[in-house]
Amino acid sequence: MNVKKDLYIGIMSGTSLDGVDVVLCEINNSECTLVSALEYPIPLELKSDILTMIESKNTLGAVGEIDHRLGLLFTQAVGAMLIRESIDARSIKAIGLHGQTLWHAPTGEHPFSMQLGDPNILTAKTGIAVVADFRRKDIALGGQGAPFAPAFHDFIFSNINDAVCVVNIGGMANITVLGDKLIGYDTGCGNVLLDMWIAEHEGRAYDKDGEWARSGTVDYALLDAMISDDYFSHPYPKSTGREKFNTDWLQSHLRGKTHNPEDVQRTLLELTALSISNEVLKFNRDIALLCGGGSKNSFLVDRIKALMPNVEVAIAQNADYIEAMTFAWLAYKRVHKEVVNLKDVTGASDNAILGGIYE
Repeated sequence: MNVKKDLYIGIMSGTSLDGVDVVLCEINNSECTLVSALEYPIPLELKSDILTMIESKNTLGAVGEIDHRLGLLFTQAVGAMLIRESIDARSIKAIGLHGQTLWHAPTGEHPFSMQLGDPNILTAKTGIAVVADFRRKDIALGGQGAPFAPAFHDFIFSNINDAVCVVNIGGMANITVLGDKLIGYDTGCGNVLLDMWIAEHEGRAYDKDGEWARSGTVDYALLDAMISDDYFSHPYPKSTGREKFNTDWLQSHLRGKTHNPEDVQRTLLELTALSISNEVLKFNRDIALLCGGGSKNSFLVDRIKALMPNVEVAIAQNADYIEAMTFAWLAYKRVHKEVVNLKDVTGASDNAILGGIYE
């Protein structure tokens, strides 16, 4: 039986660092409806400091400061949403806060995943309960702690037949294969290397519609070397992030050779398209629904279509904001003390109630 819908806010800041996505959703046990959404900018200085922290050594003091600065940023983003929609904070049941991932290392002797953005600041300044720290319970149960999107995809696309898979293209890309057993994992790099390369050579945050990539030519020797990385052939469950696909990883493939920058951009776009299509084709699906920021890159979408001529490729409704909606929904699940169906995705020993509530 359906119950009345409550208002939840979801906040997502992904590995691309292209902005903070904030969504306002009405949620009950059978529906999650997007009411409003906005993208709040990340200050360039903060973005630069986060990238420096990820790519080089830092102090504990620097980590603490970034945690606080992100907490303030998320508070400002929520405030912008409340003001724009003329909503009383008291009408919001809870905020689902993913936080900014700094490092994701779910394997090894001491697995962990670190997201910064102090939820105490957010709840103290808004008066709204905040649900955060979603990943570590799953890791404690032996899982990857990622990706989370497949559980939400399974919820919102439950009325779609099993001939569909969902591909989220953010900084990293992940696939959800709908069916009796939910399958989902990170396929590899999404936008992260593309954004990194154009920022270095063109001073732009991203390659709009892949126009710069279109001007280049695929370097197939470089593409073959990159797609041969062990991550792409490693079996699922698996997840990844900037700790893997970063400047050092790219330079290790470019070192000792001369490349035209636009050719590298074109080859990186082909790497993203190829690594996604390779995984979709494994599951014999008729339709691939794309979401995330990469679904707006028309050239990337064209290349994915070309590599899968027998698969219908479509853009999902609310494609830009599905990941932020995921965390509004996860907040709903935590408030209602409901387990999240993720063990088949992450490899955890059991499904669990995820996240901590800050009130």
